[in-house]
Amino acid sequence: MKAILIIGDGMADRPLKELEGKTPLEATEKPFLDELAKSGICGIIDPISPGFPPGSDVATLALLGYDALKVYTGRGALEAVGSGIEVLPTDIAFRCNFATVDKDLVVVDRRAGRIATEDAAKLTEDIQKAVSEEEFEADVLFKNTVEHRAILRLRGPELSNMVSSSDPAYVGRRVQKIMPLDDTLQAARTAKIANKLMTFFHEILKNHEVNEKRKEKGLLPANIVLFRSAGKLPDLTPLTLKYGIRPAVICALPLIRGVCKLAGMKPILVEGATGTYATNVMAKAKAAVKALESYDFVLVHVKGTDLASHDGKVSKKMEMIVKIDGLVSYILENTDPEETYIAVTADHTTSIATGEHEGDPVPIVLRGPYVRTDDVAEFGERACAKGGLGRIRGKDLMPILMNFLGKVKKYGA
Repeated sequence: MKAILIIGDGMADRPLKELEGKTPLEATEKPFLDELAKSGICGIIDPISPGFPPGSDVATLALLGYDALKVYTGRGALEAVGSGIEVLPTDIAFRCNFATVDKDLVVVDRRAGRIATEDAAKLTEDIQKAVSEEEFEADVLFKNTVEHRAILRLRGPELSNMVSSSDPAYVGRRVQKIMPLDDTLQAARTAKIANKLMTFFHEILKNHEVNEKRKEKGLLPANIVLFRSAGKLPDLTPLTLKYGIRPAVICALPLIRGVCKLAGMKPILVEGATGTYATNVMAKAKAAVKALESYDFVLVHVKGTDLASHDGKVSKKMEMIVKIDGLVSYILENTDPEETYIAVTADHTTSIATGEHEGDPVPIVLRGPYVRTDDVAEFGERACAKGGLGRIRGKDLMPILMNFLGKVKKYGA
């Protein structure tokens, strides 16, 4: 038996007035997701607990069966690992954003107008070169990933992930000073280094030729780097040891890929998988089917639904749901229903109305040869709430899947 888990990042939503009280999932024509619902068992998931809005990293940890409240040690290290950056147990990594600020360091755009990856790469190259010529109290590595996203890794003695972010989280607020979150000398030292670096980066960026050209084109300059979510490596038991399976992941986002790599999953790179609206979803579908030849469990992650919610674009979110429906169609047509379990869910609710992750539950559907089907006929937030799985926690999903694959040992005599 094999299993595929499809995660539509932020795919769940709240009812919208512009959709006559429906969510984007409920308002979108998605025949193959609905077919899964009709032939499978449905429910809703609280990724962590009811009313608790999770980040994608925490939610993915939970959906892979980990107690995220116990194992989570910050986002930065997870994203660094997923970006191919070596992270040692004593290293600290920040997830960073290229952003736009005014002369008073008030944030104008937290993503520098979603700066193109090519522009970010040029800025990163010059930052890293300048850093290598200066003396800091730690070894510094700075690397951009996708669009505005980047990683800062600090390596050296006496560092701590217990420091705050410089990102004020909202436009119109001033960049924050990074502060220690506990009374240790390590946290104070790390905060001091990070603040020095942030100022150093700003001096390089504010008059950089790339930003001057961007302004000439009417684009926002990426004139500061916001440091966010300091993290260190979590202590995870790999799924290979936990369940004795061969797991793989198909994902363009470094953050999710990092979580999965630390969980012992093999990353499968797919040409055209970008983590943006333009990602090649069908290439992911084909790669997932191919991966089942070598792996027991394959996770397929699609980011675009979350981007649309953060951007407040209803039509884009519905468009991405249609693409996910096409992915499901290909997998249904090219796998053996007597040998393959297929599950589809979201990692969290991302509201178009608020542009934020929310603590609302997400729908889940699971289809396979020994599933006890229910009467649900549509894949959506309210329809799935009536299903036979009921309301479960994120960390319950993996044991349910592994039980169907015969990978869960009996507890007790």
